[in-house]
Amino acid sequence: MNRFLEIERNLHDVRERISKAAMDSGREVSELNLIAVTKNFPVSDLKILKELGVSNFGENRDSEAVSKAAAVEGTWHFQGQIQSNKLKSICSWSQVIHSLDNLRHFRIIEKFTTHPLKIFLQVNLDGSKNRGGAQIQELFAVAQAIEASPLHNLAGLMAVAPLGGDSNLAFSRLRKMHADFLKDFPRATGLSAGMSDDFEEAILHGATHLRIGSQILGSR
Repeated sequence: MNRFLEIERNLHDVRERISKAAMDSGREVSELNLIAVTKNFPVSDLKILKELGVSNFGENRDSEAVSKAAAVEGTWHFQGQIQSNKLKSICSWSQVIHSLDNLRHFRIIEKFTTHPLKIFLQVNLDGSKNRGGAQIQELFAVAQAIEASPLHNLAGLMAVAPLGGDSNLAFSRLRKMHADFLKDFPRATGLSAGMSDDFEEAILHGATHLRIGSQILGSR
C-alpha cells in the first residue's frame, strides 16, 4: 500500500477511537492532545503526518530527534529516560519533556535552557527501575522547583502502565495520584498517559496527552 494512504488510514482510525473513548467517558475531544511517536521512523513519515495535520511529535532518543526536529516543524516532545549528558541537547530541540523524575536533572535544564519548557513529572507505577519515574512523594520537591522557575512550566504528571499488568487499574491509581497532586499544584492539569495499546483506558481515567506510535505508523 502507498505509505501516505497507509498512514492516513491508521491516523483516521486512531482519531475515531479517541473520539469514541472521549464520548464514552463524557469528555470533549478538544481536551486530548495526540502525540505521534516517531521513534525509528524516517523523516518522510513525519512529513506525511505533518501534511495530515499532526503537529506534535514524540521521541525517546536525543540522537535520533535532533535531525528530525530540524527537518520537520512542530511541537517536539521528549519522553524517554533522561541521561544527564544528553540534557543540553534535548533542551535544544524539545518544547515539552514528559519524563523528568529528579531535581538534579531539573537543575541541569535550568542551566542550559533559554526557552520555556513544559515539563511533566514521571510517576513510576510498578517499581521497575528500567522504565524510569519516581514515587509520587519524591516528585513534590521537583514540582516546587519548577513552579518557582520564572521560565519553565509544570505541565502535570506522566506514567507508563506496567508491562503485563492491568492498565485500567494502573490508570485509575494514576488518576487518584493526579487529583491529590492538583491540591498542591493546581495549574499542573496535564496527564500524559496512554500509548498504542492502552490509550482508550487512559482517556477514561483523565489522560490529556496520548503518546501513540505503532497504531499510526505500524510496527518498527
